[in-house]
Amino acid sequence: MQTQLGSAVFPRLLRRSLSYIPSILYSLHSLLNLFHFFRFLSNSSPQSQKHKEMASPFLSNTIISFSSSLSSSSSLPRLAPSIPFSAIRSKSTPRRILTVRSKIREIFMPALSSTMTEGKIVSWVKSEGDVLSKGESVVVVESDKADMDVETFYDGILAAIVVGEGETALVGAAIGVLAETEDEIAEAKAKAASKSGASTPSAPPPAPTPAAASTPAPPKSTPAPAAPTVAEGPTKTVATPYAKKLAKQHKVDIESVVGTGPYGRITPEDIEAAAGLSPSKKNVGLAVVVETKHAAPAKAPAASAAPSSLPPPVPGSTVVPFTTMQSAVSKNMVESLSVPTFRVGYPVTTDALDALYEKVKPKGVTMTALLAKAAAMALAQHPVVNSSCKDGKSFTYNSNINIAVAVAINGGLITPVLQDADKLDLYLLSQKWKELVEKARAKQLQPQEYNSGTFTLSNLGMFGVDRFDAILPPGQGAIMAVGASKPTVVADAEGFFSVKNKMLVNVTADHRIIYGADLAAFLQTFSKIVENAESLTL
Repeated sequence: MQTQLGSAVFPRLLRRSLSYIPSILYSLHSLLNLFHFFRFLSNSSPQSQKHKEMASPFLSNTIISFSSSLSSSSSLPRLAPSIPFSAIRSKSTPRRILTVRSKIREIFMPALSSTMTEGKIVSWVKSEGDVLSKGESVVVVESDKADMDVETFYDGILAAIVVGEGETALVGAAIGVLAETEDEIAEAKAKAASKSGASTPSAPPPAPTPAAASTPAPPKSTPAPAAPTVAEGPTKTVATPYAKKLAKQHKVDIESVVGTGPYGRITPEDIEAAAGLSPSKKNVGLAVVVETKHAAPAKAPAASAAPSSLPPPVPGSTVVPFTTMQSAVSKNMVESLSVPTFRVGYPVTTDALDALYEKVKPKGVTMTALLAKAAAMALAQHPVVNSSCKDGKSFTYNSNINIAVAVAINGGLITPVLQDADKLDLYLLSQKWKELVEKARAKQLQPQEYNSGTFTLSNLGMFGVDRFDAILPPGQGAIMAVGASKPTVVADAEGFFSVKNKMLVNVTADHRIIYGADLAAFLQTFSKIVENAESLTL
């Protein structure tokens, strides 16, 4: 049985193996033809022309075919058509000359935070003509929250500075031009000049000034015919009630007084002038307003063409534009007005917290760190207060408890973030807080160190403030406002009075995702943690 099986299988394997031989020979023949083809191409240079003709003169009329003689007896396909060497020889393909174009790159204003729309150049670390290396700081940019060094991504030469120190530019706008070599500096400067020229169309606004100056000319001629109009007014004497009162008081014949008001109306100033009295300051102001309105009807179209809802500046006042940080704070505060919020206050006894603070203060622990730790521990038990609503259609449970603490710095307000405050021990949390405050006052915070908060804490207790309400920051669910701890007389359940230190805590929350019961339960937990302050050190 086995012998018959072996005798049947062996011939089949042999026939199958022999069937592969034509394919193998065909492949070898094709490789040989390719070898001769590329050899011919390598010998087609002028230096090897003589050697090529001596070594293989028969190749001039030889046709290289990618099909072998085996293909006529097999069903294998032809890989390529036949190519005559004479045709290849006659068609001399032009050589491709590789040229390296000059590389002039622009340095753009980066987006240093998710809310940044423009940046201000604080200072240029490098000057024009300096050689730059990849990763080297070039310029210091003031974002909406901090000053940050901007690095270059390429090697080269700082050919031109488009935006100077103290100027602002939109995110993505070119602030400098980088050249790769010295030969490209002139071209880079021309490009920078075109950039700066394109950014100065704000200069033409002074042009309307001459036009505006020319428009007052007609009003000067219009008051002249206005005089007859007053004279041709109604014969009946028209006076204001206060002018009639003054005329009666000072015994002035009102019929003999010429009015200077609209359409000849007699004003109190006219009566005082007829009585020989100096007009009061209040009346002077009114007279100026009335006369201005009467004498400048021709300017009304110009005023109506450019209405302004802003009140006129107070005389002697100085207008100071917002800094980048103040603009960001203003924008966030206006944005927060669109969120429906509510506020809940809660008195917290702080005797245990004050005692703990006196104990850990020599070790560098601050009251802010204690309050942040207590808030983080309470948020861990009430995750809905740590949530946020950003699109108005859903809310997000934040997995991390990041306590943002409001800090007043020169020229604005910033909220450094204590990330994972519930997982850090009290001493490490306090050390981290000191580092953040130093970086905030030096305006060196990184974006993730001030825009990743999930809950905000604002403490004015050190200024003696009893209570205050805080404005909810955009993108967060709640903010806690902490007042000062002060001695307060309290009565226990048995009617006995005692004095305890208490502070008022007010929380402002987003009512779309946090309800009154949620906030009340959170404040009760926070109060218990503060009253049992030793748990903060665990």
